[in-house]
Amino acid sequence: MLTAHGLCWLCKMPLALAHWGICSRCTRALRTDVMRCPQCGLPAGSDTFPCGRCLQKAPPWYRLVTVNDYAAPLSTLVQNLKFSGKPELALALSRLLLLRLKQTPPRRPDRLIAVPLWQRRHWRRGYNQADVLCRPLARWLGVRYQPEAMRRIRPTATQHQLSARRRKQNLKNAFRLEIAVTGLHIALVDDVVTTGSTVAELSRLLLQNGAASVQVWCLCRTL
Repeated sequence: MLTAHGLCWLCKMPLALAHWGICSRCTRALRTDVMRCPQCGLPAGSDTFPCGRCLQKAPPWYRLVTVNDYAAPLSTLVQNLKFSGKPELALALSRLLLLRLKQTPPRRPDRLIAVPLWQRRHWRRGYNQADVLCRPLARWLGVRYQPEAMRRIRPTATQHQLSARRRKQNLKNAFRLEIAVTGLHIALVDDVVTTGSTVAELSRLLLQNGAASVQVWCLCRTL
């Protein structure tokens, strides 16, 4: 008999390969055909050249890769991973991101770095959702992943409760880099990028410490 792990997380139909987690039909439905700016990841007129926003004021990272907008059913899977104690979803969600990366291959990074959680939040959740996304990605891509590369050194208010201006203030001096990154190409991995304040702060920290480049990989990009 098939167990729940042999069924698609979305349509509940049997999977040809149980470890995929999401069937090929649902996987196609989760992909986006919307053209996005290759730098900020927001909808744009071209997916080859930076949008007007980035030409006026570019983010500190050079490229952002995302699976889709923060909308159902993808957002439901992300919420279950993040808030419902279901780290087993990470493998299926990481595969979605891997497929997206294969559609538009980015520069191969030297390191993957997960966006860190404050230690108390990590303890309450039992895991960092960005960490459990990074682990299979690093294995599949053959890229080194160092879980303790960055630390959140002080608690911050929950980002989605704050305005864009308050988000920037909230994150100032909240992170510390624990490894040498001079000359390395880095890929930051997170579940959701909204205003980009968190990954921007981390990107600046990496570049200030000598990183050659920073790109951002996420499941969802939204405003």
